[in-house]
Amino acid sequence: MYDISFISYNEVEADKNWKILEDKFPYAKRTHGIKGIHQAHIEAAKNAFTPMVWIVDADAHVVDTFDFSYVPNRIDRDAVHVWRSQNPVNGLIYGYGGLKLFPRNATIKMDTSKPDMTTSISDKFVLMEEVSNITAFNVDEFSTWRSAFRECTKLASKIIDRQNEEETNERLKIWTTVGGDAPFGEYAIKGAIAGRKYGLSNGVDLGLINNYKWLKEQFDADV
Repeated sequence: MYDISFISYNEVEADKNWKILEDKFPYAKRTHGIKGIHQAHIEAAKNAFTPMVWIVDADAHVVDTFDFSYVPNRIDRDAVHVWRSQNPVNGLIYGYGGLKLFPRNATIKMDTSKPDMTTSISDKFVLMEEVSNITAFNVDEFSTWRSAFRECTKLASKIIDRQNEEETNERLKIWTTVGGDAPFGEYAIKGAIAGRKYGLSNGVDLGLINNYKWLKEQFDADV
């Protein structure tokens, strides 16, 4: 089995989610407190001893049936693998927040200038059909808004490689209209609308979506 790395920074339920993962998979490792999303994943890869490394986000509730036993074919061991995740606010099921399996060396050498970290590692991408987790980002007002803003900026700006435009537009529609009755759902919709607007704007710095101080300033201005 490949090493598992749980990556956390200041997420509200990070400690709780880490304990659940560690209890079930005692060999899992935690990468905590590294500033910058690219840098955190590089550190996680450096701490791994296997040629590929599983990445678990701090807001991931891994489903009981997922056992981290997958091993890709040899020709795909330099590819980024992304599993599907369920969105607890609007019900969308796709790669957002899903578990990932990264080639270790390519992750260490990733292009840190690209705003979308996942697509900056390899030109090869494998989307897995299995649902790996629930991405429980809706734990407070800011966390919910921030997650929606970041994702919808990426969707609207089309910076994610190999996007299907019709599929992307449908996801944006759902992010910006569905789930207001879920816990903190109104903040998900507000963040999604603001992120869509920012992603469609000309001349903006898309790298700012990985700057949590800047995101807090946008949140304060929006709500």
